[in-house]
Amino acid sequence: MTEYSNVTVLKKANVYFDGKVTSRTVVFSDGTKKTLGIMLPGEYEFGTAEKELMEIQSGDLDVLLPGETVWKTIRDGMTFNVPANSKFSLRVRAVTDYCCSFLK
Repeated sequence: MTEYSNVTVLKKANVYFDGKVTSRTVVFSDGTKKTLGIMLPGEYEFGTAEKELMEIQSGDLDVLLPGETVWKTIRDGMTFNVPANSKFSLRVRAVTDYCCSFLK
């Protein structure tokens, strides 16, 4: 899907790591949420309460998922899942455009 219709976009940005990672929250009519954002090159660790699907629109990064010992390379058009109530690490090599879906 390349666009979303009939949604609410929250004005306030989500800003992390001194502005190196930013996103906007999109709320759908059924109450589900996604964030659309940009990550600048760097190393980051995130925590999540909900299960997430990360879709990489463009960019180049490595992800270390919970319970894993090997970093996985993720590029344009690829996805990865993050379990609920966990932490994951990213090594972003190029400006990365992403969509994060919060799954129930």
